Amino acid sequence: MATKLNERAYQHAQTLIAERRCVLDARDDWSEHRPSAQAEDRFIEEHGWDAYQDWYLAVDDEHGEDTKARYKFPYGDFENVHRCGVISAESRAGQYRQPDVEEAARHLLRMLDELR
Repeated sequence: MATKLNERAYQHAQTLIAERRCVLDARDDWSEHRPSAQAEDRFIEEHGWDAYQDWYLAVDDEHGEDTKARYKFPYGDFENVHRCGVISAESRAGQYRQPDVEEAARHLLRMLDELR
């Protein structure tokens, strides 16, 4: 798998955090806060694939550009960064040995924790 950090999404997340467009939720909240497949479809329909990719910290170039499979490690709900989503991304990036994504998520988590 050719997965790499999505710099654009990383920058987007940093901007959102700086603007305080974030939810400082608990570690285990992601299963409830993560957008559903239907919410993802609506977002793509309304905003397109370019906007969709801004919410995923990694891109897998083995998948086509206009496919959900291309985008990995979500961190928000299409409005706000969620601390629980960033924690999940950091953990999964470590499991899948994606050090660039793991470090980016760790940095975002530090930014979020500074707001607490």
